[in-house]
Amino acid sequence: MERVRLSVAERREELLRAAVEQIEARGATAVRIADVAAALGVSNALVLYHFSTKEQLVAAAFAHAAESELAELRRIFGRRSAAVRRLRAAIRWYAPQGQADGWRLWIEAWAAGPRNPELRRVAASLDQEWRRALTSVIEEGVAAGEFPCPDPAGAAWRLTAYLDGLAVQTTVYTGGLSRAAMLRWADTALDRELGLPTPGA
Repeated sequence: MERVRLSVAERREELLRAAVEQIEARGATAVRIADVAAALGVSNALVLYHFSTKEQLVAAAFAHAAESELAELRRIFGRRSAAVRRLRAAIRWYAPQGQADGWRLWIEAWAAGPRNPELRRVAASLDQEWRRALTSVIEEGVAAGEFPCPDPAGAAWRLTAYLDGLAVQTTVYTGGLSRAAMLRWADTALDRELGLPTPGA
């Protein structure tokens, strides 16, 4: 059966989706151009026409997958509600759940980043965007008098590092920390960073 002819943008989208699937199945380091080509029934040359190296393909696939996550974060942070409510909602969205495919991709990116400068650059840029958004909402809460956080940027850094560490623990290791426990600890960390009283303290 003859393949449907796709536009350049449609073909690129198809290749990125296939690359994400192959990275999830094989890992960012082990995946090959040939794996992505075989998954779609196309030639290696076609993949290389759109992405000149495997490193570029992996970085672009990661950015493609992460962009949908950032779009959801922007939606949460853009709500018309108190800053602290938006921050708690973002933490619940950020915490791994189910198969945690998004988190598995981030862990792959962190692991492969030292050997893939392009992937490291993309991951760092996306991480900075998350921290900037987090900082901005904390600053809004301070300006509105919701909480006294004296260092919004530092709080965003510390919260991100704490949440990333907990997410790795719950994603990589089974039978350990539950999502419910992670969320309780994350709420406590958020209260501490914002200068809010901790329930039961």
